[in-house]
Amino acid sequence: MLNSHTLDDLAARIARLLEASPARDIEKNVKAMLQSGLSRLDVVTRADFDTQAEVLARTRALVDALEARVAALEGAGAPPGDASR
Repeated sequence: MLNSHTLDDLAARIARLLEASPARDIEKNVKAMLQSGLSRLDVVTRADFDTQAEVLARTRALVDALEARVAALEGAGAPPGDASR
């Protein structure tokens, strides 16, 4: 019967064989080719996209607050162009 040591040894041997196989080289080459192709496209990383989305959300909140403030000032009867209140 197979014990856990025998199974671990077998798994390690299979892993070593796969690392040295041509399939591993093909995977590396395909990855390199895809990265090269994507680097020529006008795309941004997910981290940059997420950062810009956060900036946009904060800017949108600020614009909404300013619009509400302008509406309140206009509703209070402030003359147009009077920003001193």
